[in-house]
Amino acid sequence: MTINRLIGEKIKKLRTMVGYTQLELAKKMGVSRPTISQMENGEKKFTAEELISLSRIFNISVEQLLGLKEMPEVIVVEEKDSEAQKHDFRISVPQKNIEKIKEVLLYILNKVGSKPNIGEGVLYKIFYFIDFDFYEKYEEQLIGATYIKNHYGPTPVEFTKVVESMIHNNEIVKIENKYFNYPQTKYLPLRKPDLTKLKAHELEVIEDVINRLADMNAAQISNYSHKDVPWIVTDDGEKIEYETVFYRTPEYSVREYSEDDD
Repeated sequence: MTINRLIGEKIKKLRTMVGYTQLELAKKMGVSRPTISQMENGEKKFTAEELISLSRIFNISVEQLLGLKEMPEVIVVEEKDSEAQKHDFRISVPQKNIEKIKEVLLYILNKVGSKPNIGEGVLYKIFYFIDFDFYEKYEEQLIGATYIKNHYGPTPVEFTKVVESMIHNNEIVKIENKYFNYPQTKYLPLRKPDLTKLKAHELEVIEDVINRLADMNAAQISNYSHKDVPWIVTDDGEKIEYETVFYRTPEYSVREYSEDDD
């Protein structure tokens, strides 16, 4: 099988997974729908610009798109399913974490989802800062998502799977939009969050991140995330480790450290 055919099959799989039609993907890339069809059928030689564009749209590295690095598989498991957790490239997400991600997303969307700048890319960074701020402050996970370092900043791997489930269950609606002539994917809530699933100190961190970042556009919040130590010390396409949060600079740190913390 040729490299173009392999990439084409991966594009079709990714497109189907995130719910794009060929026309929607074509619009995001600025090409015609037949061009997408040619790509998926392995009939077109890819340019570097097209590979970069596809990697950004699907939030994976070019290496993963080319098959040089395996993409993590996201599955929902019961916590006792240890075999799934041993798989090197499989990200196991306990059902309780899925529920927490849903309620946090609904909380954010009910608060600021209607703001014109709150697209999918901004949501990724808000999730990242909620998770990493909470971990730095309390040394435990709030959402506990897995974040990969990509060109535009940290990307929560579980996000797509959770959103698919929420759309199917009529909890949110997906809207393809434009923000200053750039394609934008927005989500709007169809129900209120279940606040019984969020503790007071969790809501405090979520509110702090929303207040701090929700007025930034995608470029601003991306640049902001690029200066945070966990993102800086991670290689492209690799998982961002939560423990790196304890090496943050004062500008990003949310915890007051004493000499006992050294």
